[in-house]
Amino acid sequence: MKYPLFLSGGGRSADAIMARDWSETPLGPMDDWPQSLRIALGMMLASHFPKAIVWGEALTTFHNDAFLPIIGEKPDAIGRGFDEVWSEIWPDLEPMIQRAYAGEATFIENFPLTIRRHDYPEEAYFTFCYSPIRDETGKVAGMMDTVIETTQTVLSQRQLGVVNGELAHRMRNMLTMVTVISNMSLRHARTLEEGRAALSQRLAALGRAQSLLLAEKGSAMDVADLVEHAFAPHACLRDRLILSGGECPLPSKQGLSLSLALNELITNSIKYGALSGAGAVRIDWTQTGPDDPFRFIWTETGVENAHEPERRGFGTRVLMEFVPANFLGEARREFGGDRFVYELIAPLAVVRSAPAPGARGDGMTADPQAGNETARPAFPS
Repeated sequence: MKYPLFLSGGGRSADAIMARDWSETPLGPMDDWPQSLRIALGMMLASHFPKAIVWGEALTTFHNDAFLPIIGEKPDAIGRGFDEVWSEIWPDLEPMIQRAYAGEATFIENFPLTIRRHDYPEEAYFTFCYSPIRDETGKVAGMMDTVIETTQTVLSQRQLGVVNGELAHRMRNMLTMVTVISNMSLRHARTLEEGRAALSQRLAALGRAQSLLLAEKGSAMDVADLVEHAFAPHACLRDRLILSGGECPLPSKQGLSLSLALNELITNSIKYGALSGAGAVRIDWTQTGPDDPFRFIWTETGVENAHEPERRGFGTRVLMEFVPANFLGEARREFGGDRFVYELIAPLAVVRSAPAPGARGDGMTADPQAGNETARPAFPS
């Protein structure tokens, strides 16, 4: 079959135009089409940019091959009314098409539309221009739709905005904590060297928690992972530590706060508590019913002469004031004989619950029949 010149090189769309019987349509046989339509179609079909033409009062649709992904799985659009092709979004398009037929072009960027080009509605964004097409007499006979889909760009920008907002939130939390740690470490130090050492250790603990947060690629840190990172510099003590708790992600602010508490507890235990001798440490955390609080319990056994320190230093303020305040909860300490207990209690609403108790990456699972708790040694080989 010989194609007219204006369809030459038009690909699948040209084939569809040629194959259609136009005699029963408002346009009539192809031989009777006006020269203005032929020229517009030739320009559209030769373009590699997505384009469609809407012609006449019946809004007869034509498009090029580059427009096919925008149509998706819709029935063949060529020869059908534009209002029928895009019936699901016609109220959004009709005013702009009316302006084009009145001789006024419309350009719009990242226009949101809920379309059905497959078997489901989808949110999509488009940048397009509706331009009037005039016939040989100068009258507007149709319009050209030049369009590009920008859905991925818009969604990426939206995601970037969320990420930037989360990053700014984390930075504010981090700067606040660094300021407090710096001021209080130096204020409570008896010597400059002692202050420097304490500040360095605390900032290192905060840095490890921040690294964990970044590694998780989210805004939550699991309690077990926080404990593991806190004990990472003390590998020789791992066999003296027992964990009991299910999967429990904490928001970034609470996760960073708990990492500071762990640093203080570990440091004090190595200096004065169970880990300075032959004792052991057990860490429990619970996250149960909707009316029950979140509890984090650090228990040391085998402590020689456990007693409350006479001096209330910065470490005590971290454990008893700073951390509970960030959890909107309270804390208590218990000293007795060979035993020391630190307990943090917070409203469950402050703690973002895991979707469900389940397997952890270390091969240990939480037991839903036991209140999401399974006693286990830390860091198994």
